Amino acid sequence: MAALMLQGCGSDVGKSVLTAGLCRLFANQGLTVRPFKPQNMSNNAAVTADGGEIGRAQAVQALACRTPPSVHMNPVLLKPQSDVGAQVVVRGRMQGHLGAAAYQGRKGDLLEVVLESYRALAVDCDLVLVEGAGSPAEINLRTGDIANMGFALAAGVPVALVGDIDRGHVIAALAGAKAVLDPPDRAAVRGFIINKFRGDPTLFDEGRRAIRRLTGWPDLGLVPWLAAASRLPAEDAVVLERGVGRDARRLKVAVPMLSRIANFDDFDPLRAEPEVELRFIPPGQALPGDADLVILPGTKATLADLAFLRTQGWDIDLKAHLRRGGRVLGVCGGFQMLGRRVSDPQGIEGPPGAAEGLGVLDCETILTSAKTLRPVAGRSGEGAAFSGYEMHVGVTTGPALERSWLDLDPDGPHGAVSADGRVMGAYVHGLFAAGDFRRAFLAGLGAASDGLDHGARVDAALDEIAEALAAALDLPAIRRIAGLETVAA
Repeated sequence: MAALMLQGCGSDVGKSVLTAGLCRLFANQGLTVRPFKPQNMSNNAAVTADGGEIGRAQAVQALACRTPPSVHMNPVLLKPQSDVGAQVVVRGRMQGHLGAAAYQGRKGDLLEVVLESYRALAVDCDLVLVEGAGSPAEINLRTGDIANMGFALAAGVPVALVGDIDRGHVIAALAGAKAVLDPPDRAAVRGFIINKFRGDPTLFDEGRRAIRRLTGWPDLGLVPWLAAASRLPAEDAVVLERGVGRDARRLKVAVPMLSRIANFDDFDPLRAEPEVELRFIPPGQALPGDADLVILPGTKATLADLAFLRTQGWDIDLKAHLRRGGRVLGVCGGFQMLGRRVSDPQGIEGPPGAAEGLGVLDCETILTSAKTLRPVAGRSGEGAAFSGYEMHVGVTTGPALERSWLDLDPDGPHGAVSADGRVMGAYVHGLFAAGDFRRAFLAGLGAASDGLDHGARVDAALDEIAEALAAALDLPAIRRIAGLETVAA
């Protein structure tokens, strides 16, 4: 079995996209490929067929491999609930909550879990492509590490180190990583990749020579800026901080950026629509007065983000929006906020407590220790089919649910819609990926849809990225490093 691990000189250097692209590239060459990330930190997650959850990036990478996602592809998932604590998910199941310091002291205990999942994947494939987290140069986190070199050395997996030239100082980043790594970690790096290059690649020839001279590592390629990467679901909320461009489109949709926003890739299909202007509204800005639709997204901490929403004045903006005749959609945690009250008596998502909701749907939610994780499918009231998943804690009850918004197979009525039809909510993520559902939804708001299946867009983007990587990377060298010499291309 062959394997290669992509580690980076920092977060957001493009490891997830490169891993997905290589997954598709080698799958297109006829290999059985599996993605793997030992430890991930993200509130954008996906549900596996067996009712577990993994990072969104690993689900996309599984799609690139043309295989169903498995909990083994991301055995440890950390879902931040505050600046200093996170929910810990092990092999798809919630295991509790730990503060950052407590987790640093206990993460080494999970190494064997990580290695068992890696072996479970490796036994049935030709190649495992592993994605690191953060950077191995964060040597203050090296003790007990399971995300980068701790895993690579324990599993005997060679490493390619990725540098992001778009953010600058890539020569120093790679040379600095070589300088601070311990000798065994340094020896695990078998080459480097420069990512996100714009312009004439020959202009960086001297830079590449300098990196080879300073590190002694082979140059595995210079990857251009991959425009198709913008069509893949994002995993980190850092992409939202860059904003979404404004233009004069027919339908204006606003999504407030909650402090623990989760699964915001739900709205990627809307962003791709020609007649939809989708804006993520950052803290400190009012919800736009000309919005047609405001979407309250999912959140990892409903009560905390309900309070955050109020500190931003977005509750006042929302009520003004409704008075003007606007519409509101709540998804998952956003759905819970729309009710009369949210209670967390057991302290599931933070300190025990309760708060009044926004009160625009006649229902209330009690957070419970049981977590719902399952794929779902069904139809809208207009009969448009969708598929998606549920991923939430809490039970919502009340008269509003008697006017359901969706119909699940085989469960029946789901979600709620107000008597005037202008406020709706549901627990289902991924609703807008289905072209028919999105077309019907947008028609109700006065906008046309291209009706394209979003999954087809993502699949085409993966092929485009794979083709670009095939041209940019030294594939013979990568095959040798990964141990693919004995596997036919």
